[in-house]
Amino acid sequence: MKKTIFITALLALPLFQAAAYPAKSVIEIWIWGGPSQLETFDPKPDAGKDYNNGLKAIKTNVPGMEISELLPKLAQQADKFSVIRTMTHPHRGHETATYLMQTGREPGGGRVYPAIGAVISMFKSKDYRGDLPPYIILTVPKGRFSETGFLGERYAPLVTGGNPALPRFTVDSITPPGGLSDEENQRRFQILDKIDNFSQLGKASGASFAGEFEQAGKEAKRIIFGDAAKVFDLSQEKPETLERYGKSSFARSCLVARRLVEAGVPYITINAQGWDSHKKHFETMRQKTAEMDQAVAALLSDLAERKLLDSTIVLWTGEFGRTPKIDWEAPWNGGRNHYSNCFSAMVAGGGFQGGKVVGVSDAVAGSVVSRPVAPQDLLGSIYELCGIDPDGQLPNPVNLKTPVLPPESKEGRLREIYTPEAIAAIKAGGKNNAGEVKK
Repeated sequence: MKKTIFITALLALPLFQAAAYPAKSVIEIWIWGGPSQLETFDPKPDAGKDYNNGLKAIKTNVPGMEISELLPKLAQQADKFSVIRTMTHPHRGHETATYLMQTGREPGGGRVYPAIGAVISMFKSKDYRGDLPPYIILTVPKGRFSETGFLGERYAPLVTGGNPALPRFTVDSITPPGGLSDEENQRRFQILDKIDNFSQLGKASGASFAGEFEQAGKEAKRIIFGDAAKVFDLSQEKPETLERYGKSSFARSCLVARRLVEAGVPYITINAQGWDSHKKHFETMRQKTAEMDQAVAALLSDLAERKLLDSTIVLWTGEFGRTPKIDWEAPWNGGRNHYSNCFSAMVAGGGFQGGKVVGVSDAVAGSVVSRPVAPQDLLGSIYELCGIDPDGQLPNPVNLKTPVLPPESKEGRLREIYTPEAIAAIKAGGKNNAGEVKK
């Protein structure tokens, strides 16, 4: 009975009425560990060495907008993205902060809510016709909590594993193991079909599972041997494109993400590791920002050139930021620790304007001066631009009243940086329970 109620609820998901919503896909660049706001999108060149270690801000291609000198390539793409300098929440532990930033909900309460990737996967799966799963993670899971929550494994992501920077990107469940060719893999399937007594007995007995089992096998073969698997083959890209993105695993993940957008995959996460810079922070930042700057700048410009940026949201964020004051004492030796009072995020495309700055932080990027942005406001904005009503109900197995997100904060979602076309689409698509869309 519970299963029937759950399936019925899935058929009545809270999408707005039919309208041309901007975002067809989302690329989430998750900066795992917590990126420093001062060395990325909220530099404070006048704060003093104990806060900036001498690092400066640089001008961008948007008048009046500055970012860290460590991001020179992104500075030339600033017209394509907007910066949020006043993300804020109360959690400084990785697990609790990740849960809040991914679900929009405070941890606890006896219920595990699904992360944004699983939720968008569920909503978008109604119209998605691709062979690849609607939610793909490059290349490792966050591992902080069950991302599907009470939605269950049906909406779990495909986690690729592997390393896209290697000559052969081996993708779990798609790429044949051991470097097998398609011909060798086909031959193995043929042998399997001959010795598969379980499937043959099921067909002979008329068992209900037999048809489902056979269909699953056909779908697996279609993915492995069809065009879907070729999405992960970066040898199809021009050498200058590979050089443009960079050679690291993160850089090549960004390139794969662009290819997944071209394939129509609704939600792609790139889990960028190595940003938890408690010790020797500045050595870490120079290395991590260099690869991130090149790859994300290439991704934004590449999407724009291919006319994909207007329909693709790019989200760059972590679970929190870093402490404004540098800890020079041992064992940190110039480190920054976890900090969530005030930190930065970046959004681009899919109905977000470029070249805007949301919020003002204080002189050391330690406190919000104006326009705080809560996690549910950021996530709610993405849902809204994807055509998903953040105030609608999520289906769940026990049929409880469960909104997609908690109510937006007093300051509200990021409507001040929606494009006019996005605002028009939301208005045309039906009333939002939160009220009139504001310009």
